[in-house]
Amino acid sequence: QVQFVESGGGLVQPGGSLRLSCAASASTFSTDAMGWYRQAPGKQRELVASMGTGPITNYADSVKGRFTISRDNAKNTVYLQMNSLKPEDTAVYYCNAIRFGVPVMSWGQGTQVTVSS
Repeated sequence: QVQFVESGGGLVQPGGSLRLSCAASASTFSTDAMGWYRQAPGKQRELVASMGTGPITNYADSVKGRFTISRDNAKNTVYLQMNSLKPEDTAVYYCNAIRFGVPVMSWGQGTQVTVSS
């Protein structure tokens, strides 16, 4: 079972930027699509960005043009660059491997992102 450790969250003002990192524990990382998810209080967890084993990426409409997902297979790490942050981006952010469109591994502890003035 692959384990994920998310980091890089924090408190940022609207319009600010953060870069999240997700380190995976296993070598199967390079063969799976990866996704960043978020869960805001009282809401369901949602997929915000995903990236296959190649360069193809997909984004939720709410973050398109502001967030960028990338991966470094040599480091078993996936990143999420978040720019022009909005208060509605406030959530706990998680990463996971994706197979057939669904997350397949146990969830990590996530990293809290709070956008507030």
